[in-house]
Amino acid sequence: MWLSLFLSLWVETRQPIPFSHKTHHLLGLQCAGCHTVPGKGTAATFPDEAKCMACHTSVKTDSPSIRLLADYFRQKKPVPWARIYQLPDNIWFSHRRHRKSNCESCHGPVAERDVIVKEKDITMSACMDCHDETGASNECNACHNR
Repeated sequence: MWLSLFLSLWVETRQPIPFSHKTHHLLGLQCAGCHTVPGKGTAATFPDEAKCMACHTSVKTDSPSIRLLADYFRQKKPVPWARIYQLPDNIWFSHRRHRKSNCESCHGPVAERDVIVKEKDITMSACMDCHDETGASNECNACHNR
C-alpha cells in the first residue's frame, strides 16, 4: 500500500528522480547540509549533484534512479527538480532573513516524508499570521516588491 501511495505522490509532484528526505534524514543529513541557506543571494538552493554523488558513487549504484542522477552529474547538468513551494513573482522572500525560523515552519515536516507535497499554507494570510506571532513587520513593502 505505501508503495502505491509513494508512486502516486511522486507522479503528482513530477520529480525527475524519486527522493526520500526521510531516508536521508535518518542517515544523519540535515537540511542545511544539502540546501545551502542562503545560497547565492537570498534563496535556498537545490543540492549540487556532486554533493549527492559523494555518497552515491558507492551507495545504491545499481538503482535506476541513482544511475539517472549519475547521468546528470556526468553531463554537468542540474537535476530539473520541480519546486513544491513557489511564491508569486511580486513577493520578495529571503531565506537569509528567515534563518532563525526552522525549515518546518514553512515547509512542513520534510524530514518525516518520503515524498514532498505542499502541505503548509504559504498564503499572504499565513505569512502575516507568522509575522504577527514573531514580531516581524507586516508592512506591505516588507514582502511585496517595490
